[in-house]
Amino acid sequence: MGGAPCIAGTRIPVATVVGLLGQGYSVDDVLADYSTLAREDVLAALQFAANAVDEREVPLRLTA
Repeated sequence: MGGAPCIAGTRIPVATVVGLLGQGYSVDDVLADYSTLAREDVLAALQFAANAVDEREVPLRLTA
C-alpha cells in the first residue's frame, strides 16, 4: 500500500477506516463493508490515528 499504515493482517489502510467513521459510518457499518475486520481492528485504527495526531509538533510562534 505504498507505505500507508494498514490494519494488521490486511491491506485496508487505517485512513480508510478512520475516514469512514469521520463521514458518519458506525463501527457496525464499517464491519459490514469490510468483513475481514473485527471491532478491535476499528478501535486500533482510531487509537493509531489519535497517537499520530498527538505526536505532531506544533512550532511556537514567538512575538518580538
